[in-house]
Order: sequence, then structure tokens, then C-alpha cells
Amino acid sequence: MSQTAAEPAPPARRDRSHLLYLAVIVAVVAGVAVGLLFPKFAVELKPLGDGFVKLIKMMISPIIFCTIVLGIGSVRKAAKVGKVGGLALVYFLVMSTVALAIGLVVGNIIRPGTGLHLTNAAKAAGAKAAGGESAGTVDFLLKIIPDTLFSALTQSQVLQTLLIALLVGFALQTMGRSGEPILRGIGHLQRLVFRILAMIMWVAPIGAFGAMAALVGATGWKALIGLLQIMVGFYVTCAIFVFVVLGALLWLVARVNIFSLLRYLAREFLLILSTSSSESALPRLIAKMEHFGVSRSVVGITVPTGYSFNLDGTAIYLTMASLFVADALGKPLSIGEQVSLLVFMIIASKGAAGITGAGLATLAGGLQSHRPELVEGVGLIVGIDRFMSEARALTNFAGNAVATVLVGRWSGEFDPDRARTVLRGEDPFDERTMLDDHAAPEDGPEARTEVATPTPV
Repeated sequence: MSQTAAEPAPPARRDRSHLLYLAVIVAVVAGVAVGLLFPKFAVELKPLGDGFVKLIKMMISPIIFCTIVLGIGSVRKAAKVGKVGGLALVYFLVMSTVALAIGLVVGNIIRPGTGLHLTNAAKAAGAKAAGGESAGTVDFLLKIIPDTLFSALTQSQVLQTLLIALLVGFALQTMGRSGEPILRGIGHLQRLVFRILAMIMWVAPIGAFGAMAALVGATGWKALIGLLQIMVGFYVTCAIFVFVVLGALLWLVARVNIFSLLRYLAREFLLILSTSSSESALPRLIAKMEHFGVSRSVVGITVPTGYSFNLDGTAIYLTMASLFVADALGKPLSIGEQVSLLVFMIIASKGAAGITGAGLATLAGGLQSHRPELVEGVGLIVGIDRFMSEARALTNFAGNAVATVLVGRWSGEFDPDRARTVLRGEDPFDERTMLDDHAAPEDGPEARTEVATPTPV
């Protein structure tokens, strides 16, 4: 009996997820090498990268639906949801304006397109990117309404999924106790979805290898030399925005170091870097922000909404790319034209966050509607859009992570003590399930503290 009583519990499974991300790094390096050495063969590997991104995108709608429904349905008072959503939307509007202003200032200083010449091939590429008419405001709003209650989930429409999830969440909230079984069922569905996602992540090295090999094989390095100025300027501008603007705001409001937060999210940044899509890391951001100490209701509202409305990296990209195209064609934009064009493009880009190439399409559509003679210049940056897409996605992701912490702090739904514990490595994130160490549906940091215990690794 004493031997049985003293017998230790069976050891937990060893976390081998670090091997996955090491494999992603190796795959990226191998992809670059294959792209340089065997460019024709490398281009044929593009379906590997496309397939992985499609697998991830397949999971986005159900994850957003479950997260928002659980976030709203578990809140006892609808006013609280309105407070969190209002704070988030005001913050998104202000930060998009700041990102626009920074992009305008830097773009007007470096004048990245001056001296470049437009070739016939570039004109053709620009025309192809601008194919199709830009939708008006009424069409944009009508497209938010899905054809059926479930079509948003099957067609992977982010804004439509947001609308349906909000309706279901508020409906469950009004049902009271009779809605709790449905809420528990959706909680189990969310756990299942995350389990499937964890399985998909093990093919990330294959996707990263195919994507990088095809990219380098198609463009090579020589094609990038003449465009390094705008690339470097864009990356520097994004870095200034993240580390200076967001970093200062995060420290002043929540007393969280931006470098510590980004290190906590390092694996997500690696995933985005290899796929050029912030959508690939959306499910993990939801899980990690809950683990970090932000309540489920705040995470469930802020993160999915931010992926459609908090596009800091896209704002900077659209600003600098527009100035680049106008200068390259010798038709610079006046300050008034810059402001009106870019405000329009920020509005038009809602719902396109995280989709590879969406920034280029939005740029072409905005120029088509405001200055059609500039559309052909979009072809100048087609070759480097993938590299700029990476910085765009990384900045969007960092902006949404910071926004979640700030909104949690302002709404009183952020536990700073837990955040410090997590950043010190005393309560590591469970990479195996992404759900087992989360708080129960009850709101608030208090509920989280009761159930959050260090997970053995």
C-alpha cells in the first residue's frame, strides 16, 4: 500500500514541438538554396506552400466562430461586450491613422520610386493585378451579410463569420441557462478544431520549403537589387512603428516590455515569416493571449476583429507603395491626394488581412478608383510583394497582439501578475494542445488564476 501511495504519477509526454520549428527553419534555408541552384525545379514546388496555406485557411472560419461565440456567450452582461468592442474599434482607428502618418512621412522623405523606369512587362503585371473593378461602399457592406447562416463558415469569409458569430453569441447570451449546453458544445468543438490544427502544423516544414523555393526560384536575387530601397525603407518603417510606437504604448499602459512579448510569440513570427500570411498564426495568437493573462471575452472579441480592422502593416505598405508607384511614373501625389487615396484603401482593405497578396490587390484597386493612370506602375513591385508581404503580416500580427493586451488592460480583464509569470518562463505555454491550460469559460483574471497551473514540459 505504501509503495502504491508513494508511486509517482506517470510522466507527461515530452513536448517535441520545438523540433517542428527547428524543422521550419531548416526548410526555409533549404528552400532558398534550392531556389538559387535549381530555379526551374523550385518554381514547380509552389503547390507545396499553397497547399499548406490552404490547410490553415480551412481552419480560420471555425476558429473565429467558436472564439467569438465563447467570448460573448460566456459574458453575463451585453454591455461588457459593447465596452470591449468599442475600446477595440477606437484603438484600431487611431493606430491605423498613426501607421498611415508614419508611412507618409517616411515615404515623402526617401522618395523610393524616383529614377526607376517602367518596362512593358511591369505594365502588364500591373494591369493584371488591377483586373476587376473596385467595389463601392454599399457593395462592401452588403457582402458582409452571408447568403445563409452557415455559408460564411463554408466560404471562409472573415467579416461574414464575424457577423454570424456575433449574432449567435448574443443569442446565446439572451437564452440564459438554456443556452449553456450549446455553449459547452461549442467549447468542445473549439477544442476539436485546435486539435486538428495541431496536426496540420506538422506539415509546416513542407509548406515553408515549397513556398521559399518557389519564391526564390521565380525572382532570384538580381531582380531585387533595383528595388531594395523601398524594401529596406518599408522594413525600417515597420520596425519603427512596432518597437517605438507600439513598444512605448505597451509599456506605458500595461508595463509589458515589447521585446519580451515578441519573444513569447517567437514561434508564431517564424510561422508567419515562412508563409507570408498572418492568418497562419491567428489560432495560436488566440490561445497564447488567453494563456498570457487576457480574459477569454477580450481575446474572443479583440483578436478576430483586429484581423479585419487593425491592419497597421497594411496601412504602412499602402502608403509607401502608392508614393513609390507615383514617383516611379513621374506623377507624384499631392498631400491631399495622398490622404484621400490612402484613407479609401484602408477602408477597402477590411476583411483582407492575413491573405497573401491581398495588399497588392487592394493597392491596385485603390489606384484604379482614384488615379487610373498609376495602375500600370503596380507592376514595379509585383516581384517583391511577397517579401513586403512578410513584413506586412508580421507588423499586423504584432499590432494585434499589443492591441489585445491594451484592450484587456483598459477593460480590467488583464492579469499583469500572470503575464509576468509567463514571460519569466515559469508557466510555459502548452504546445501540445493549445487548450488544456486555458481558463474555464468564466470571465476575468480571477477565474483564470484559479485554474492556471504550470504545465510540465
